[in-house]
Amino acid sequence: MYIFDLDGTITDTNGLWLKVDEAFLARRGLAHTPEYQRTVEHSIFPVAAQFTKDHYQLPESPEDIMAEWEALAGQHYRETAALKPGAEPFLRQCAGEGRPMAIFTACRPALCRAVLERSGLLELFSHIVFAEEIGLEKRDPRCFVRLSELIGAPLEQCVLFDDSPDNCATAARAGMDVVGVYDDYYADRQDELRAVCRRYVRSLEELVRK
Repeated sequence: MYIFDLDGTITDTNGLWLKVDEAFLARRGLAHTPEYQRTVEHSIFPVAAQFTKDHYQLPESPEDIMAEWEALAGQHYRETAALKPGAEPFLRQCAGEGRPMAIFTACRPALCRAVLERSGLLELFSHIVFAEEIGLEKRDPRCFVRLSELIGAPLEQCVLFDDSPDNCATAARAGMDVVGVYDDYYADRQDELRAVCRRYVRSLEELVRK
């Protein structure tokens, strides 16, 4: 089973979430800090929302915070979010070879489905699994164990394509094969990504047969 992360692997949307965080905090006159970003960038939505509420002592509920984040990002996912270079041809190549494929993402379900539908790729995946629904962050190896149970594929038969060094390291520890995919968001951590992955690509274009 080929398993693909969404943001930063298939879609060029990692930077969008940084802008969402900055806009959300700016509305309240609050500072966006590296400490804050390091925490929320790894978190599933409910955990990130609760951390944001506690960290900044906000009156809003976590549910209201998540709704505002989704509203800030929604138009981009529905109308303008771009695919990473090589994503569509590689996914269609895999589908043509009969490879089963799944999405595993920390993105919100409505946003994930919106960008995949708009790109005409939704039908290529037999499973779409949301870390939020599992209730564990991707840096927790139990998350990948649960993922393999949900998609019905043993860990050792799964290949994860992901841009995050942390996610790739966790999946490898859990027993998955891992392919690291470059994204600008993690440009300063590429040595880490290479070190934990069986294969590293600067672009999915490298995996498309000519």
